[in-house]
Amino acid sequence: MDTKYIFVTGGVVSSLGKGIISASIGKLLQARGYKVTIQKFDPYINIDPGTLNPYEHGECYVTADGMETDLDLGHYERFTDIQTTRNNSITTGRIYKTVIDRERHGDYLGKTIQVVPHITDEIKHRMLREGLEEGLDFVITEVGGTIGDIESAPFMEAIRQLRWQLGRDAVCVHLTYVPYLKAADELKTKPTQHSVKELQSMGIQPDILVLRTERHLDDSLRMKVASFCNVDLECVVQSEDMPSIYEVPVSMQRQGLDAAIMRKIGIPVGETPAMKSWHDFLHLQQEAKAEVHIGLVGKYDLQDAYKSIRESLHLAAIYNGRKARLHFVNSEDITPDNVAEKLEGLSGVIICPGFGQRGIEGKITAIQHTRTHGIPTFGICLGMQMMVIEFARHVLGHSDAHSMEMNPQTTHPVIDLMEEQKHITGMGGTMRLGAYPCHLRDDSKAYAIYGKPDITERHRHRYEFNNLYLNEFEAHGMQCVGTNPDNNLVEMVEIPDHRWFIGTQFHPEYTSTVLNPHPLFMDFIKAMTV
Repeated sequence: MDTKYIFVTGGVVSSLGKGIISASIGKLLQARGYKVTIQKFDPYINIDPGTLNPYEHGECYVTADGMETDLDLGHYERFTDIQTTRNNSITTGRIYKTVIDRERHGDYLGKTIQVVPHITDEIKHRMLREGLEEGLDFVITEVGGTIGDIESAPFMEAIRQLRWQLGRDAVCVHLTYVPYLKAADELKTKPTQHSVKELQSMGIQPDILVLRTERHLDDSLRMKVASFCNVDLECVVQSEDMPSIYEVPVSMQRQGLDAAIMRKIGIPVGETPAMKSWHDFLHLQQEAKAEVHIGLVGKYDLQDAYKSIRESLHLAAIYNGRKARLHFVNSEDITPDNVAEKLEGLSGVIICPGFGQRGIEGKITAIQHTRTHGIPTFGICLGMQMMVIEFARHVLGHSDAHSMEMNPQTTHPVIDLMEEQKHITGMGGTMRLGAYPCHLRDDSKAYAIYGKPDITERHRHRYEFNNLYLNEFEAHGMQCVGTNPDNNLVEMVEIPDHRWFIGTQFHPEYTSTVLNPHPLFMDFIKAMTV
């Protein structure tokens, strides 16, 4: 069949969970046997979120082909096991840069460049490209922000034009918020009505409404929304708060969201797929009772900053029959005097990734404590580098050992800038990004965990382990067990005599999914529960 397009928009307020709904739709359509991809269009002018502070935009997710993207792509991959690319993440900045570069090149033959048609045409091209090039059954396009935002207007105009051009091959799913007023003891639909009216004023009639709510909506309220918004009752679906985001696809299926989409497009609905593997996972989640307490030692005190790590830990814990209780430990507050107190009661510790000087010494202090007290420790990216620095200072005796990123004057740069990075001046998209191969030593714990010698993992960093110190580290007990086969860069370190002490230069959290949790996280949890 021809590719079908689903546009997911949001209204009333941001952070309603458009990414989870988009991922859920993708999962439900996959369960019906369709080939699906999901893409995110963000209205901000940054080329990508790679230079954004996590407090501004949460974590920066990285695709296998090296694109720094919005964290919603992590949801897409975790739910569906698809592998997204740079084509799945588009910003206003990328759209305008493409059009301006073409204008400078003379491609428009002297025409006046305008938002309509030039910007909107480029948006439409990007929205359609995946379906045209990959032969997909469905392309789900989530548009960031909220209806009525100035910066989202070109995207809405592009959707309006595409809906006209594609006819029944395109549907619009609009996500809104139904607030509960405690004083009046009432759920209010007026914000939804205004949001739909705003969408209609842009020439877009939503086909399906997903109502985000903290309380159950009865049929009379849904009927009211359907009547005021010109939407079929069966196409008014509620998205209640769930104990877990992974219950959302099942809730959407139970309410017939996927069936409603198919009817709108004109595809026979058929039988509802069983989704056995997903239900098996949910059963494990419900059965997991015992808790495992894990510390996240980092400097960003918000859950979205380490979203993929958090989800990877939750998933691995469930498959180990446990509930992960995650405790953020601000590395800026850790000192030698209070480190034992800060880490008390934790079964394991993640040394989180990041950039910059802030909180570095606290991470090093935490690592010294976990290393000397046999606490399972997992260092990711900068976390691995801090493991290396701590070992150099307190085992090798190099008291000023450091990374050249933090201290260019150190006499022992155990972490140094990659050679190919030394002449780069720009920040955005210039790091070592995307998937790279890694060869594991066959006598290592890492090899035993992966069960194979050659792996591929995703990276996001500029600095590397300095191989001039490799022999000294290995002679004193820290083994460099994973290396890039092309350039011998160190990708993994471990201390074999420790209960569980592994650092990775790469980000394993990016490839951990609901049905295929990452082996490193699985073994890390297992080490805390045996």
